[in-house]
Amino acid sequence: MRLKHVRSTRMALVAAPHRATEMAKQLKRVLIIGLPAIAVVALMGWLLPLRLAETKPELTLNTAVIAAPDDPEEQDIATPAPSQLVGVPDAAELNRLSLSRQSFRRGGLGSRALMTFTVRNANDYPVKDLEIACAFRSRDGRYVTERRRVIAETVSTKSRKAFPMTLMGFVNIKAEKARCALVTASRA
Repeated sequence: MRLKHVRSTRMALVAAPHRATEMAKQLKRVLIIGLPAIAVVALMGWLLPLRLAETKPELTLNTAVIAAPDDPEEQDIATPAPSQLVGVPDAAELNRLSLSRQSFRRGGLGSRALMTFTVRNANDYPVKDLEIACAFRSRDGRYVTERRRVIAETVSTKSRKAFPMTLMGFVNIKAEKARCALVTASRA
């Protein structure tokens, strides 16, 4: 019985070099086929243009400002008079409202934008329902995300109010800079 164990151990030692050479042959085949394929993919990735879109040097918001015509004859007949509008609050003068001390920070796992800003009201009346539009962009300007948010707070007459860590929504993870602007506000 002991002789049988010695014989099987010798066969295992003799069979091991054959297995090692087979594994080396398989590795050689993989390297012969795989390395050129990896090199071709890497070369194509390097040669293809990485920047498909041009970068914008400055961050701009896509907000439209509608100005009323000075001449009453130029107004459209279909436009209702202010007395006909029911339930629509009076719009505040935006030129007397301003945003200051804007700062951008990430929240959550890095995809939530938290803005800290101060609203200054120089009007003779309090304002409420501030709509703020923010644009977030990456360092090279490729990734631009725009978010709008209505803040249901009231800013008193000729005062300022700070809004710390206001959630503006989800933004691109590569966004590094932010800029906000007031879009609308209504009289309180």
